[in-house]
This record gives sequence, structure tokens and C-alpha cells, in this order.
Amino acid sequence: MILTKTDFPDLKLLNRGKVRDIYDFGNKLLIVASDRLSAFDVVFGDGIPEKGKVLTQLSLFWFDKTKKIIKSHLITANIEEYPKEAQKYREILEGRSMMVKKAKPFEVECVIRGYLDGSSYVDYKKTGMISGIKLPKGLEKKSPLPEPIFTPATKAQTGHDENINFDTVIKMVGKETANFLRDTGIKLYSFARDLMLKKGIILSDTKFEFGKLNNEIILIDEVLTPDSSRFWEKETYQSGMESKSFDKQYVRDYVTDIGWDRKPPAPRLPEDVIKNTSKRYTDIYKLITGKEIF
Repeated sequence: MILTKTDFPDLKLLNRGKVRDIYDFGNKLLIVASDRLSAFDVVFGDGIPEKGKVLTQLSLFWFDKTKKIIKSHLITANIEEYPKEAQKYREILEGRSMMVKKAKPFEVECVIRGYLDGSSYVDYKKTGMISGIKLPKGLEKKSPLPEPIFTPATKAQTGHDENINFDTVIKMVGKETANFLRDTGIKLYSFARDLMLKKGIILSDTKFEFGKLNNEIILIDEVLTPDSSRFWEKETYQSGMESKSFDKQYVRDYVTDIGWDRKPPAPRLPEDVIKNTSKRYTDIYKLITGKEIF
């Protein structure tokens, strides 16, 4: 079953995002990861089989692995522990949902990059910098950076996120919090990068989101998934060259090749593109966790 939208009439829908449907339970939220796909900030009409389960199960894996670095918003993914009114939707929720604490999100996308790719490569070619950070000359696309860097962006519910510099983050959240978001993001990236390298995966870049709960900053949303990260196969990686990816870059490349202008509506995806995208998601789940997605 491909799930592109949930409809629970007796639950309070708080928000329907690009991928997730969020239901309000007072001081808790029920987050349901659909199989919707967004690329270039546009939601596609075609769902990707198993995608929502991969996003949820990988997030659960990483929330557990990184809990010594920072607490997360996770309460439980065990439907038996959900409020009674949610339990009757078990068939839909199983494997793709989690109950979390309601935190106040920071309006900053905390992007950490270890390699030069995507919009960061475009910015570097124009200015020699990313988010105001000067980089060495002569770097190629997909070059490793001297060290991981914090390249924040503003969040956008619709339309495109906007890259910002660290001074802007300080103005938005204050210096102490900005330092915490940057430093914790880099710690999380470095931990995951090292773990995945042992499994034959390169973590090019990833996005973290943080929120505040009872004056404590915690990790929220999803973490280190193929929607929020670029994963490359270590064996085929070469700086300046394309390598096998395990994320939605495959879809970005396809829609770019067919000349889509990145404006709604998104083009329909052929069956083979849907199938191959799903395989990349389930493959990265298996590579990282050692398990098959159920």
C-alpha cells in the first residue's frame, strides 16, 4: 500500500507538511510519515513505496544512537502506548508513525556539510564561499571539505528554503543558542559520518531540526534519512564524478534531465523511477541498520 495522505476525522490535524501529517494531542504530537515525495520543494503526485516507513524507522534508529549527544522529542513508536483514539488506525500507523513531545521548533534548518554538492557547490562556484564561510580554491563538485561546516537555511512550509549565514542565525535565536545548534549539528554529523563510513556509505550532508522544551534544546522532526541527507556509495565515490546515491537525488536528476522548471505542478514519475527510488530508500535502510524494512 502506498500512503500519500492520512484522513483520521476524529483526530485533530495540526499540519500536513510536504511529507508528514501531524496530529495534535495537547502536549504531544502524532507524526505520520506518508509516502509523498518532494523535490525542489514541490510535492509530487506519485508516492514512493515504503518511503514513509524508511523515514520513520531510520529516525528511530538514529534517535537511539545519538541520545548521548542530545535528547530527542521521541516518546514512543509502540502503537500500544498511543492514545486510544489513535490505536484504531493501527493498520495505517504501523511502522510509519511516532508519538513525540510537542517542542517549539527553531525556524532554522541546521544543515551540516562534509562535501561540496547541491546548492553549496553552486554558491561556491559563484563566490568561493558557502553561507559566508570561505573555502579553499579549486574544489570540485563532491570534493570533501577541510572540516564539516554549518550552512543554515530558513524554513519554508511552501516554496524554497533560503540559505543564510551564521550572523543571521545569531540575530534569529541569540548567540548562545546559535553556537549550540551549530556545534551540536556538527557533533551529530561527525558521529553519523564515522559510523556510516564503516558500512561503506559516505554522508555528504544532512539537515537537523531542533526545538525547545522546558528550556532545553532537543532534536526533533526526522534525522539522518534519505529525505534529509545525501548518502553516497563509498565504493563508487570519486571527487568530481557522479557516484551512486541512496536518496532522492535520483529523482532530482531525472526531473532535471527531462527539463522540468521546478515549478508546480510536478511531473508524473515513470514506474521505473518510482521503483528505483523506493529501492534506494530500502537499500540505505538495510545498509545502515543491517535489517530489512518490514
